[in-house]
Amino acid sequence: MIQVRPSEARGHADHGWLDSRHSFSFADYYDPNHMGFRALRVINEDRVEPGRGFGTHAHSDMEIISYVLEGGLEHKDSIGTGSVIRPGDVQRMSAGSGVRHSEFNASKQDPVHFLQIWLLPGERGIAPSYEQKAFPREPVSDRLRLVASPDGRDGSLTVHTDVALYNGILSAGQSVRHSLAPGRHAWVQVARGAIALNGTELREGDGAALSGETELELSASAPSEILVFDLA
Repeated sequence: MIQVRPSEARGHADHGWLDSRHSFSFADYYDPNHMGFRALRVINEDRVEPGRGFGTHAHSDMEIISYVLEGGLEHKDSIGTGSVIRPGDVQRMSAGSGVRHSEFNASKQDPVHFLQIWLLPGERGIAPSYEQKAFPREPVSDRLRLVASPDGRDGSLTVHTDVALYNGILSAGQSVRHSLAPGRHAWVQVARGAIALNGTELREGDGAALSGETELELSASAPSEILVFDLA
């Protein structure tokens, strides 16, 4: 079964300096029918104006992934980490027992466009931690690449929950497949471009939840960037 979450149906918040689209309930946007999917709790598509950002604030018991599409996102936190996340980088912050952080557009001239992803942890109260790795976009490989997993296999980030996250940067006309083990579920998010998912058309900003499927076939009708969450 495939359930599509159309881009235009997402929640929307325009704060002037921040334009944010919410796939699931978040902050002032509440929809009891869209509270998350399995361990996936938040996917926000955020665009932040130059020199602006999220001031220091607290999180606990959440696995937070930042995935930058354009620009640079400057991160600082209470466990001593400071970095700039750029396209091709993926960041994981485990909030655990509690962490404070800020996220700002690193540029005074250009906006930053990124996906903010929250995953429910498998265990509460763990020690906060941070990890960032580069997964270069070039050359385009037309495959799914593991960028986060519970065991950090194949050079991926380590997340403290039973989720495997893949990205795919696909040329127009290319297809990739992903098998789901029995009892597993998937969420597909189209960050850019347009694809067919098992024959269902998805365009930029669309998401789709899959349950009871054994395989995903993703065919790009335009140059595309996608995220695939393999979930318990």
